[in-house]
Amino acid sequence: MNAADIRCDSDLQLYNKLLQDPTVQKVRQQIERMEEKQAGGATRRHLLATSVRLSRSMAPSLHGMADHCVERLGISTPLELYAFSSPQFNAACFKPEDGRVFIMFSSSLLEAFTDQELLFVMGHELGHHLYQHHDIPIGYILKGQQRPQANLALNLFAWSRYAEVSADRAGAFCAEDLQSVARALFRLASGVTSEKVVQFNLSEFLEQVDDMVAVDAEPGQGAPMQDWFSTHPFSPLRVKALKHFHESQLMHADGYDKAELEHQVHRVMQLMEPDYMQGKTNTAKAMRGLFIAGAIAVANAHNGISEEEKQVFKTFFDDELDIDKLDPERLQELLPKRIEDTKRLASRAQCMQIMRDLCLIARAEDTIVEPELGILRDIATGLDLEESFVLQCAELSEPLD
Repeated sequence: MNAADIRCDSDLQLYNKLLQDPTVQKVRQQIERMEEKQAGGATRRHLLATSVRLSRSMAPSLHGMADHCVERLGISTPLELYAFSSPQFNAACFKPEDGRVFIMFSSSLLEAFTDQELLFVMGHELGHHLYQHHDIPIGYILKGQQRPQANLALNLFAWSRYAEVSADRAGAFCAEDLQSVARALFRLASGVTSEKVVQFNLSEFLEQVDDMVAVDAEPGQGAPMQDWFSTHPFSPLRVKALKHFHESQLMHADGYDKAELEHQVHRVMQLMEPDYMQGKTNTAKAMRGLFIAGAIAVANAHNGISEEEKQVFKTFFDDELDIDKLDPERLQELLPKRIEDTKRLASRAQCMQIMRDLCLIARAEDTIVEPELGILRDIATGLDLEESFVLQCAELSEPLD
């Protein structure tokens, strides 16, 4: 089987869509011009200065894993492996440079993970290279001087999470051991490495995904705060998606077909993207009402509602709701009651979803000014959310892989 066959369909579809986006194209061109001005080998020089290059004689086992993954995935690009000192479990694959691919591992990860778990991590990082995920410069776009529009930002985060699903599949394709793959993701999520204290149980770990589904079928309840504005899926969701992959024809001849696999994975990933704008439940209606009142309050907080803010607002409702027909003063009066209703009906994670979307309104003019931030803080306080989460959403932070 060709490794391209196992790539997640949603990753590929969003990848192609983003490559056609004018903002993405503009940033890619800027990066290309910047790289042309720099001397060649900048990434490699940085790695040589800050990390330790692991030669084949220094790390024969690790290179053996790399050889296996390269053969399994059909990769012909030469690799260089590096280690850096860190107590955090981490690994990263860098954009190819001068015909070479660089993969970096934290010291704690190399010391704590078994060979089979490291095989998954190696395959995962090579998956990012194989599927050319570096073609979408998500960090540059999200943290650049000109902030992306709301729909682009949400597409970037959604694509990045599906890109992780593809990379996970590449890692699992190399490891061929669901138990070890799941245990690796458990270690990444929990930080626990010793089985003297905690015994990993795959079925019980997967039960955590089931517990994220609310009694009334509202998706997303119980998700940790960073997931709502995250480039990476929550680890139990990744394991659930990998379990579906493991049970498909891509790994077993008698498994279900790829169309059914993608359907099952999409259902899993929906836990991170509840669509309260279209929901019919009382919870969805309360969330939608709070978003409308909060968005107008934030947009109107500094020099009135701008055209940029109107355009961002429109991305959430298209032509279903005309912002010019809304009464800012009346909505300001209703805001406390709508905060109270949402707090009573919605989960903590759903409240975080609203705050994330309100931050996109605040960022419509690139910079969030103090009056806007003040309203965001007030709404967050009313929903019992930490100010740090508001700041995280406003900053659109993007973690290392």
